[in-house]
Amino acid sequence: MTQKLKLPTALALFILLLFPLSYGKVIPGLFTANSAFGLSTKANPVGTNLIVGIAKEKNPSVVFVTSKTKIQPAKGNAPFGKFAPPRRGSPFTPPPAPGNGTGSGFIIDQEGHILTNNHVVEDADIIKVTLQNEKEYEAQLVGSDPKTDIALIKIIQKNGERTSFPFLGMGDSEKLEVGEWVVAIGNPFGLDHTVTTGVVSAKGRNIGAGPYDEFIQTDASINPGNSGGPLLNMNGDVIGINTAIFSGSGGNVGIGFALPINMAKDILEDLKLNGTVTRGWLGVMIQKITPELQESFKLKSAKGALINDISPNGPADRGGMKRGDVITRFDGVEIASMETLPKQVASIKPGNSVKVEVIREGKPMTLNIKIDPMKVEKPA
Repeated sequence: MTQKLKLPTALALFILLLFPLSYGKVIPGLFTANSAFGLSTKANPVGTNLIVGIAKEKNPSVVFVTSKTKIQPAKGNAPFGKFAPPRRGSPFTPPPAPGNGTGSGFIIDQEGHILTNNHVVEDADIIKVTLQNEKEYEAQLVGSDPKTDIALIKIIQKNGERTSFPFLGMGDSEKLEVGEWVVAIGNPFGLDHTVTTGVVSAKGRNIGAGPYDEFIQTDASINPGNSGGPLLNMNGDVIGINTAIFSGSGGNVGIGFALPINMAKDILEDLKLNGTVTRGWLGVMIQKITPELQESFKLKSAKGALINDISPNGPADRGGMKRGDVITRFDGVEIASMETLPKQVASIKPGNSVKVEVIREGKPMTLNIKIDPMKVEKPA
């Protein structure tokens, strides 16, 4: 029996030695390797060919941003800024500490407009950007929006220079799905053009950073210095602006947050034309509908926003809204929770009228309300 096995075994060893296995390659007439082994091919969405291609093509459009003030030390991400280690019991970001402000940004058109975080360039007198080819430019602040932590700056070209800059395309963050692979590019700890990968861990995260929180959560490694850098999908389109991390030490622990790029797209025209963002204002104070309030108001569900105060002569007051109303839909959008309403109101251009569906004393009704421009310190 042993002798009968010798010949087939020897023949098999000979074939293996003559035609060694080559993962990811096709040997005509012999076999086709399973695509699961071909991690460097585009057959697999996380294949290194795809990541390498994104890194090579998109890195030239990512810039290193530094900001300084003439009177005091620069602000931004130094030593940690928006990525500062939290106080005990507070998982997110204290105000930026003084120091040489550093962060990231990405070019969005050939003229040299750059999107970054507001906290990277806030109050800066001098802004400089460095490209991947190490060429440095001064930049000017075009507009900023502290409420979303978004800023628009532009490269200053001197001496008749007319460089056409490489730029990134902006995708649609509304179409982003949990589990999608993403690529982060930035300058963590000053290590320029660092590329990391991960997945979308969650969407619509409210981390207490501002009134319009709806962050993309990712486990792609981002650290101090990544602020303002792009989060890209597998098409190489920007779907987020890296902004904050959850960390007890200031370093990455696999929980990072990026602003959805649609948020930036919505305010980009205002930033370019006016330098600031004009948002809609309804003139109400709202609160969450708890199970107790749901029972008290005899509501079928806890969805909506409960009105607990109304600004006199404000849009809601003029439109007939009353204290105790529950807003269920605003301009056709369902108000699933209290946090949904401020974002929807802010998106309405002042002067426009919208239909607001409310429940009053158990009965549904629709109001027509003309939205005013938001003023500083006014409630949402």
